[in-house]
Amino acid sequence: MVGRVQPDRKQLPLVLLRLLCLLPTGLPVRSVDFNRGTDNITVRQGDTAILRCVVEDKNSKVAWLNRSGIIFAGHDKWSLDPRVELEKRHSLEYSLRIQKVDVYDEGSYTCSVQTQHEPKTSQVYLIVQVPPKISNISSDVTVNEGSNVTLVCMANGRPEPVITWRHLTPTGREFEGEEEYLEILGITREQSGKYECKAANEVSSADVRQVKVTVNYPPTITESKSNEATTGRKASLKCEASAVPAPDFEWYRDDTRINSANGLEIKSTEGQSSLTVTNVTEEHYGNYTCVAANNLGVTNASLVLFKRVSPTIPIPIQGIKLPKKSSVRFAAENVGMMPQRVRRPGSGMDRKC
Repeated sequence: MVGRVQPDRKQLPLVLLRLLCLLPTGLPVRSVDFNRGTDNITVRQGDTAILRCVVEDKNSKVAWLNRSGIIFAGHDKWSLDPRVELEKRHSLEYSLRIQKVDVYDEGSYTCSVQTQHEPKTSQVYLIVQVPPKISNISSDVTVNEGSNVTLVCMANGRPEPVITWRHLTPTGREFEGEEEYLEILGITREQSGKYECKAANEVSSADVRQVKVTVNYPPTITESKSNEATTGRKASLKCEASAVPAPDFEWYRDDTRINSANGLEIKSTEGQSSLTVTNVTEEHYGNYTCVAANNLGVTNASLVLFKRVSPTIPIPIQGIKLPKKSSVRFAAENVGMMPQRVRRPGSGMDRKC
């Protein structure tokens, strides 16, 4: 705040005398000669404010005052604030310059002019704008699915900042009109992630902060594929699950838990697990169970390791000579993987069987 200095007691009579000659009784009183009301000067915090005042002649006695008292009386500076000085671009100007304006400088300032005829006063109201600044925001939070969540974001600024929340997803919803508090009732796993709080006013760019919301939920099997294997070869069964916290996996066969031993290898990473048989034998074929669990629940899926049958070697069909316009019927069984073709002599046509 632009304040004033208390005069020394020895100088007090002289100061009072000078002020009585300078300042009109009942200050502040606006003279009709100024022909206007209070001027509003808007300045951003940290900038320089210049409050204009112009006198009619060089002999006018002038002073600047605010709600705290006298700032300048003539050319005598009463304020202790080093940011305050007079601005005189010409002999009739008596403007007040305030550097590095802050919010406590806001308020009414009066330029008082004592002329030869009558006193005149002019008032200027200094408005200080402040960029938005988030002062308090919720910490990152972890909740269980279905819980109610309240996020808080508070900001300072002049004019008062507008608070907007947004869920940072590819199709992120923007929550308009939520102000400082964002309430999410019965939160779901899809609503987890980062939430952005933006505080904005017209003074400068918005201030933006983020809150991370983690939603815990029980496991759900997202993929489980059975497989077929050839005896003597390597084969794997894979199981994937979605959960927060990440699930632990176990494998079972006939209610017996399987461990990595005797040609069986289990590998589990976050969200997926695999069971590998390094050398498949007859006893490995059959049903298996993948179990996924965390502290909120457990789920399972059944998988089957099938036996792959190798195709037999096809036996070529020997050519048979038939009279023209005769008919023939074939009964064929294809036990291999490739279809067989039968050619009728002289017809130029192949038939699959």
